[in-house]
Amino acid sequence: MTTAHLGLEGAAKATQAARSVAKEFREFLLKQNVVALAAGVVIGAAIGKVVSGIVDDLIMPVVGVMLPGQGEWRHAVLPIGSGNAIAYGDLLGRLVDFGIVAFVVFLVLKAFVKPAAASAAAPATKGCPECLETIPAAARRCKACGSAV
Repeated sequence: MTTAHLGLEGAAKATQAARSVAKEFREFLLKQNVVALAAGVVIGAAIGKVVSGIVDDLIMPVVGVMLPGQGEWRHAVLPIGSGNAIAYGDLLGRLVDFGIVAFVVFLVLKAFVKPAAASAAAPATKGCPECLETIPAAARRCKACGSAV
């Protein structure tokens, strides 16, 4: 064999190995639902932007009008000496923000995600009086102990 022939053979093996790895990677992506997860992340980010817009542009202005001080309550502090203070206003503001965002996310998801149909009910079962094994309701004998039911 010539050196050129060995070089072509090595290149063919490398190409085959690359194709094999690409095939395995594609199967991994499809089998492990990685593509669906990635789509979910992208959609989640988009919904996050919508929720932020609803909270910042619609709800927080109304909350600001209802609360005294036009947002100054967020800067309330409790001095504890030596120039230190507990910023409880900031904490309360973050809690209010969280509650509002959580409620808006609930409403958005409730609007987009419909409950599953109740037609997929669990199959009717009963318990064997002898061995307490769960068996289909139409069964005449227990599959575990063989007693009549």
